[in-house]
Amino acid sequence: MKTSKERMRERLRTPRVMTAISLRIPESVIESLKEIAPSLGFSGYQGLIKAYISQGLRRDLERLEGSQVQALTESLRRQGVPDEKISAAIKDAGFIFLA
Repeated sequence: MKTSKERMRERLRTPRVMTAISLRIPESVIESLKEIAPSLGFSGYQGLIKAYISQGLRRDLERLEGSQVQALTESLRRQGVPDEKISAAIKDAGFIFLA
């Protein structure tokens, strides 16, 4: 079983299939994103949103890499426990990984 860091590296190497999603964000946040995106080198606010998501994802993956929660998660996956049950158990135990 690959670690989360290995999976992330693999995702970055291969062509990524994009999926359209719908996300409700306050208008004031969108206006702020549109305002600062060019200053940060982005042609539009959507690229900036993707960058923010990627940064947060990488940070959380690095934080989780090698942690006891990560080791337990990988062990449960090897034993065939579905990801939905693992996620529910982690949430139920009070482990929240949002910065």
